[in-house]
Amino acid sequence: MPRMLDVSDAVRAEIGDEEADRLLAGENAPGSYDCTSCRTPGDFEQERTSTVLFVGDETAVLAFAHATCLPSQVVQVTEEQLRGAVRSINADAAASAGVPPQTTPEQAPEQAVLGVTSGLVLIAGELHPALVVEPTAPIARPGATGTGDEFLPLLIEQGYVPVTEIVSVPPVLHGWSVLLAVGQLHAVLQPGAADGRPVAWWQAHQPLQVTDSWRAAANKHQQVLLFAAPVGSIGRQPREDLLREALDRAAAGGKLVAAALPLAGT
Repeated sequence: MPRMLDVSDAVRAEIGDEEADRLLAGENAPGSYDCTSCRTPGDFEQERTSTVLFVGDETAVLAFAHATCLPSQVVQVTEEQLRGAVRSINADAAASAGVPPQTTPEQAPEQAVLGVTSGLVLIAGELHPALVVEPTAPIARPGATGTGDEFLPLLIEQGYVPVTEIVSVPPVLHGWSVLLAVGQLHAVLQPGAADGRPVAWWQAHQPLQVTDSWRAAANKHQQVLLFAAPVGSIGRQPREDLLREALDRAAAGGKLVAAALPLAGT
């Protein structure tokens, strides 16, 4: 019996008391699992385990994680993000939990994807951990029929500030955060529209490794700087000095916004 399974109130509210009780009784939980955070095996009988429910627009997937990696929680994602999560968790665990089948609509071939690069940025003589976000295609405003790129205006409406020169740390954007777990980058979270509960604005299909120096800087400052630019502004840069040059060019061209996001996790 998986006596060491944690089911948070939020997860229980989503799956119902009956399903939660079945999990806690061991009826619908597999004997072992691959942690959805660190990707290493876990065992309900040997270590505390968290239930993590990924909720999309139409479907939901229940996954499991070491309690030392992630707390039991509900993570709201888009359907396309859920497809990535499905590929990285144990399908048997999801099926045994009684969640809806993981069927999602086909993704449009021109659907924009947010590319995320991590690096250290030198500001006023001090290194700061940063994430640079650039979509692979123009971002349209929801419901719009035009072809314009609204990526930066949409972020400015959320509280990001335009940057014309990287000379100071941007202001903190409260309600947003960067989720790190066991030293890996999992997601950028934003307040949910309905109740303000954190939801994923961007989520890694698989946790991204960051360097020891980046993680140390994040732990020191307890925040991560997020820079965002429209498609074609930054590109994939193989070195941090080239990334900084690209950021400076985007800033000088009026194509960069930024914010400091509190660190969630370790």
